[in-house]
Amino acid sequence: MIAKMKKLTFLIYHKDYDAFLKSIRDLGAIHVVTKAQGSAENAALQESVRLSARYLSAIKYLQGLNATAVLHVGDAVKGKKALDDVEDLQHQEQQLAARLQASGKEEMALEPWGNFDPKSIERLRDAGYRVDFYICSEKQFKEEWKEQYNATVINRVGSKLYFITVTPVGEYVELEVEAAKLPDVALSDLQARLADIRKRQEDVKERMKELAETVIPDLQAAQAQVCSEIEFSKVVLSGDSLADDKLVLLQGWAPIGQVEKIEEYLRVQEAYYEIIDPTPDDDVPICFANNRFFRLFEPIMRLYMLPKYSELDLTPFFAPFFMLFFGLCLGDIGYGLFMLLTVTVYRLIAKKVGEGLKPILTLVQILGASTMVCGLLTGTFFGFNLYEIQLPLFQQMKEAIALDNQQMFNLSLILGVIQIIFGMILKTVNLTIQFGFKYAVGTIGWLFILISTGIAFAAPGLMPMGGAVHLVFLAIGVLMAYLYNSPDKNVFVNVGLGLWDSYNMATGLLGDVLSYVRLFALGLSGGILASVFNSLAAGMSPDNVIAGPIVMALIFVIGHAINIFMNVLGAMVHPMRLTFVEFFKNSGYEGGGKEYKPFKN
Repeated sequence: MIAKMKKLTFLIYHKDYDAFLKSIRDLGAIHVVTKAQGSAENAALQESVRLSARYLSAIKYLQGLNATAVLHVGDAVKGKKALDDVEDLQHQEQQLAARLQASGKEEMALEPWGNFDPKSIERLRDAGYRVDFYICSEKQFKEEWKEQYNATVINRVGSKLYFITVTPVGEYVELEVEAAKLPDVALSDLQARLADIRKRQEDVKERMKELAETVIPDLQAAQAQVCSEIEFSKVVLSGDSLADDKLVLLQGWAPIGQVEKIEEYLRVQEAYYEIIDPTPDDDVPICFANNRFFRLFEPIMRLYMLPKYSELDLTPFFAPFFMLFFGLCLGDIGYGLFMLLTVTVYRLIAKKVGEGLKPILTLVQILGASTMVCGLLTGTFFGFNLYEIQLPLFQQMKEAIALDNQQMFNLSLILGVIQIIFGMILKTVNLTIQFGFKYAVGTIGWLFILISTGIAFAAPGLMPMGGAVHLVFLAIGVLMAYLYNSPDKNVFVNVGLGLWDSYNMATGLLGDVLSYVRLFALGLSGGILASVFNSLAAGMSPDNVIAGPIVMALIFVIGHAINIFMNVLGAMVHPMRLTFVEFFKNSGYEGGGKEYKPFKN
């Protein structure tokens, strides 16, 4: 559910504005309404944003080195110096990389010619002889060049010839081949330069690793400080100046449960304040107020979008379905037991589990338990069918709860129908809350039609299809759906909209229900893959007392690890798809709310 919010308005004397903001930041309970206007034009704020990005870039770079970091409390002052050190080393890395690339190209150009001193070429020029370097194919080279230009082949690389000509200075040499321009450095000197660059690169990398081991917490502390300054600056710029800039108007929001604490705190502040209920036109931030169980599923809701303040929070309504759908998609008792035990053991042996990680681990445990329960419907345990074991307990369970493939297929469709109908019921509640009961009448009419037809189909003894009771429900439903689906329009428009809704219902509902077949298909495919890996483990193991069990265990573990990864991924994605598309659509969910984020340190 969504916590009730209160709107807070403050009027502050301009000289007390900064001190007042610091005081409510220390309080940490008020969501301040910030404005984009003015932030983009503030040079100091933009500089802080760029500085935060520099810190983030440096942190990611050092974390990418995979060095073993020494954990300690971060120091923002040390973080500022560390940023300069990291950026200086990064600049050195870029310069060395550029020099290495340029020198590498020069080395490639010089290698075919061998190691010689460029000064000897200059001495020959001083003596009156010019040396030119050329590259051509063997077919292009002409023997007469040896007599005419003193051509000498220096090297052959593949089909290419590297040769020089020695001619008197002033004599014009005209050869229709590629002339080579060589760097003015000896190959040995160039190789020594490359070795020096590579050594300097290694030194820079070692220095970077040392920083990665020691300064990451400092950088994070400095970045957190900058982010706090950014948020403070945004809030400062969000106030509206009044009375010739003598007063500043500021607005914010707080959950109703925090109001008493806020009022007590504000009584001693030098500011006028007002606390009122939100109006329908207000963009109210969303603060969830679910119990411990439903709170575990809030991250899934956030993956889609938050509800509007005037809407129902669908988290408590999709959570049981999501848990059930995950279990059906994975559908193996062994896989569920593995998830449950792995997370439980980790929580027992882990020295410290982060507060943000605890809800995720609890959710994994719940989904693992759901998988075990749903796995009982088919009796699969790591691909083996427990109900094929002739033990009284397993045979009693088989008779009581086991379902075959056709029954699992039917169960998937039935669950789809139940969730879609439930979504439509929630839609009537949503419409009633937001706009009034008359706007939900059309949806209620369709519920009469669908539910009465479903009962007549599933239990003709209770309500015969086409019987008097069924026809009464159909008549009421049609009148509501066709004549009152849009209260603000006339009857003829309503009839037209009713026909259009009929088409959408006939096509959309069928497609929505069929989408739930994936619950059966994923569970079936996972079970087949698991049994295939079991067969491979048994069939491919050699007939050897030592090697046989080892190979069998390896195939079993690797195969099931791959299958668990693939099926857990599918068991997360596809129930999300059914929730976000089929359930949310039929419940009339719009979303678009923004999260309640209190202004605090």
